[in-house]
Order: sequence, then C-alpha cells, then structure tokens
Amino acid sequence: MLELKSLIIPMAITCIAGVSTGIGSLISLFIKDFNKKYLQFSLGLSTGVMVYVSFVELLASAIKETGYLQANIAFFAGIIFIMLIDTLIPHEYINETVGKQAKDKKLMVAGVYTMLGITIHNFPEGMAVFMSSLSDVNLGISLAFAIAIHNIPEGIAVAMPIYYATGSRKKAFTYSFLSGIAEPIGALIGILILFPFISPHILAYSLAFVAGIMVFISFDELLPLAYENTDGHIAIAGIITGMVVMAISLHLI
Repeated sequence: MLELKSLIIPMAITCIAGVSTGIGSLISLFIKDFNKKYLQFSLGLSTGVMVYVSFVELLASAIKETGYLQANIAFFAGIIFIMLIDTLIPHEYINETVGKQAKDKKLMVAGVYTMLGITIHNFPEGMAVFMSSLSDVNLGISLAFAIAIHNIPEGIAVAMPIYYATGSRKKAFTYSFLSGIAEPIGALIGILILFPFISPHILAYSLAFVAGIMVFISFDELLPLAYENTDGHIAIAGIITGMVVMAISLHLI
C-alpha cells in the first residue's frame, strides 16, 4: 500500500503539465501572425515523445510485470476508453479556431466549445501523467514534458478566439487556464478510485492502459494536425526529434 506522501511529487508533475495550457494562452496574446509551421513541428515533437515512451517504457514495463497478453489487453482497453470519450464528446481541433479574427458570437462559442472539449480530453491525460509518475518519477517528467508541449498550442486554441471575440486578455487566459486544471483533477480522480487498490501489479496494468491512451491521442489528434496544410517533412522532423530527445533522456536517467 502506498503512503499519501508518495503522491505529492506525481501530483505536482501532473499540475505542471496541466498549467502549460496557461502558457499557451499567454503566448497567444502576443501572436499577430500565427505561424503554423511552429505549431506543426511542436505537435510532431509531442507525438514522437509520446509514441516512443508509450511503447519503449510504459507498455514494455507492463509486459515485464504482468505478461504479454495481460499488458496488451490493458493497452487496447486504454485505446477503446479514450476512443469512446472522443466519439461521445468530439474534439474541437486547433486549426478550427486559431487564426479566426472576426469579433462575433460564433468566435466566442468556438472558443468555449474548444475549452470544453480540451477539458474533457485532459482528464485521462492527467491520470496518465500521474500513474506514470507514481511508477517512475523520471518517466512521469518525460511524459509531462510531452503533454505540456501539446497543451501549449491547445491553450492558444482556447485563448485566441475568446480574446478576439471579447478583447479581454483576462477572459482568454481564464478559459484557457481552466481547461488545463482538468489534468490535476483527472489525477485526483485516479487517486480517489485507485489508491486503496494500488500495487505493483495494478500499477503495471495502469501503465499499459495509459500507453493506449497516449498512442490514440498521438495518432487521432496530434498527427492529423501536424500534417494539416503544410510540408510533411516539418511534422516528420518533429516526430524524429521527439523520439531522439526521449531516447537520450531515458538513457541518461
């Protein structure tokens, strides 16, 4: 059984990943001409990190602890779980809101719906970072870094339409920041549900489940955006860079 004090660092790491949406909202307030190349490289980078860590660390660790079949069942259960969330609550993608500058009610609605979609999708991400950090702090930091990278453009996606619709930097930042708070809330839900049952075996199943969530987010959300209306080599460069960074960091730690 884990002690409560052992949850402090994983929770702190999850909070850092979540509040990165606020960083995105701050950046958005100073953007005049939004360059999608930077966004697409960062999305590719995040994809590379998350896919690499999902297969090399999360799923591999689960297979070692629970066995090949059990770990893969948990892995695909994670994919089905996040797929159901994505189907029931469609995601408002970044390129549907970023760059629109007409001040009207539709723009405000777009920002609010984007915030709601991102908020709901951030719940399982928060659980993912928390469970990974609980298993290995260094692994949790790496995963939090990857999620923070794509949370920053998500923060931009929420803040920009709201800012252009209202002219209020405070409202833009508030809506964006609130969407990021969903990650530590997701971690808190994970604590409340799983804490009485956490053991090395349950934790291993959770890591495989988290890997499934991360892979689905990467392939369903990040990759399509990374390849949208641009030279595919930019996205590929980001993906490869992310994998290299992850490989080096795992070797060093």
